[in-house]
This record gives sequence, C-alpha cells and structure tokens, in this order.
Amino acid sequence: MNAFTLNRRVIMLSAVAGASSAVVPAIGGSGGAKAQGALSLSGNFGCYRFRVGDIRATVLSDGVIGGPPRVYASDAPEAELQEALRRAFLAPDHMTLNLNTLLIETGGRRILIEAGAGKTMGPNGGRIFENLAALGLGPADIDVIVVSHTHPDHVGNLRTADGGKAFPRATVFVPKADWDFFVRADPDLSYMPVPQDFRVRFAAAIKNSLEPVKNDLTLYEAGAEIVPGLTTIVASGHTPGMATFLVHSGDDQLLLTADLAYHPVVNVDRPWIPGPDRDKEAALASRRRIFDRAAADRIPVLGFHFPFPGLGRMLKTDAAYAWVPANWQF
Repeated sequence: MNAFTLNRRVIMLSAVAGASSAVVPAIGGSGGAKAQGALSLSGNFGCYRFRVGDIRATVLSDGVIGGPPRVYASDAPEAELQEALRRAFLAPDHMTLNLNTLLIETGGRRILIEAGAGKTMGPNGGRIFENLAALGLGPADIDVIVVSHTHPDHVGNLRTADGGKAFPRATVFVPKADWDFFVRADPDLSYMPVPQDFRVRFAAAIKNSLEPVKNDLTLYEAGAEIVPGLTTIVASGHTPGMATFLVHSGDDQLLLTADLAYHPVVNVDRPWIPGPDRDKEAALASRRRIFDRAAADRIPVLGFHFPFPGLGRMLKTDAAYAWVPANWQF
C-alpha cells in the first residue's frame, strides 16, 4: 500500500459535509447589481481568500442550489444512499450544493472562474455580487470570465434581470463543444434524470444566460492556457466540452474539478455516478483520471459544488477516494 492509498476503514466521512455552506443573505438586487456600500450583518460572508504562489485567489459563493440526492447518485442502492446521508448528517430527501466561483488576480487582471447560477436554478443563487462588494469590487472590475461548461448554474449570472450584460467589461471564455451542443442546436436532454418541464427550462436558461455576451465570446478547446497561470484540462463527459482548471504559480497549484463530482459524500467518498452526466462512461474516465492526479501529486482541490469554501484534498482509498477538507486559514 503506497502513501496515497489508505484503507477505507481508517478514513472518516467528510466531517464538514453540508455543515459549512456559509453564504451571504440576499441584500436585494439581482444578477448585475452594483457593488453595495454596506452589507447585512445578519448572516455569513461568502468570501475566502488565499494564495496560489503569486496569484491572489478568492472563493466567492454564489449561494446554493440542490435537489433530490438520487439525482446526484444515480446508481446508488437506495438503502446505501440513505445510510450514507444519515451518517453524514445530511437530509434524506434534499441535497444542498454550493456554488463556489473563484476569483484570481494575476498579471494585472481579475479573472472569474465560473459565473454562477444567478436565479436560474432557484431563489438561493445570485449572491456573487454581494460577495464581490464585500471585497470592494463590482461587476465592472472583472476582466475575464472562464466557464467550465454551459449549464445554467455556471453561466446564469452573465445576464441581468433586464437582459443586459452583468459583467460589462468581461471577455467570456466558453468551451466550443458546449456552445455547439447547447446553444447552436436544440439539445437533447433526455439523459437528465429530471422531469421534462425542468429540461425545457434548463435548456432555455442556458441560451438566455449566454445571449447578452454572444458577441463578446471566445470559444476554447479544453487543454488551452487561457491566461498565464490558468490552464484548462480536458474533462468531457458531464457535457461535451467540459473542462477543469489548473491554477499554477511557481511550485504552487490548485485544481478546480468543476462538475466531476457534486458532493463529496456521494461522488468522492463513494463512487456513485451523477445522473446529469451526459456520457457517463466518459465522465467516469475523466473523474478517475483527474482525481488520481490530484491524489498522486497531492494537489489542493476546489470543488465547485462542495461545502463552502470547497477547498481540500483527494486521497486514494481501496474503494474510491476520500475528501479531506482543508484547514481554515485566517
């Protein structure tokens, strides 16, 4: 047994699963809201700052979304799924997913990785603008936005409530294969384990969210370096063009896993398959390849949907992997 392979019996469940989804309560204003001068003190702030070498990084919460646990663990035996949720102190009928966008500041530019959901997938998204305001920033301070794939919870904040550009100066990078599948065509979403009316709204939300920025888009192929210090990694399967990201500076790295996994309890600590993966075999191969890299190279990881701030590490186990949340830094 090598240093990165641990017996599953000695790995505790992710202790903070669902317990640290701290987000700022709504202040009013919608997806293109200007920076607020004063924030409510009735809730928690959704900002977490750290560094990757010389790169300043901040996790900005856009809030939370969620749904039935079965959606995110499509092949789990029901009794085992319920026991996993019970042992992790999670609700049996609803799984909360965080929206952890990442702001990096490098080379004189502010780059936002993932735009967040806005209100496209429920009332508890759209908090990123308040959290930018907590840093003294507004939407016009963002120079570049890079999205891993075009699902609504990753692009919803690109459009204001009145149909304008929420980030007026930003160049938006979108995977070409996703643009071709979801925007240029009418996508077949029959693979998604949700009601048909949800699929219709889901597809419409993608096109509506991207409409205001269609003339300012740069389409990219996964594997490209977007800016120095931000490299995209091929991770197709969840969607045709999904990418993950490697932020790097000197000897320091951070691996962003996008939607390779929704929640560590069901997709990391256990190898259950997310239902929204379009090509489940390809997504599984991407998940294993990238998680193996994170475990073997001991690279810190940011999970987009993991409990805020979503930072931790992957350990290889005899059955799957184990999620180890990072220690909080003041």
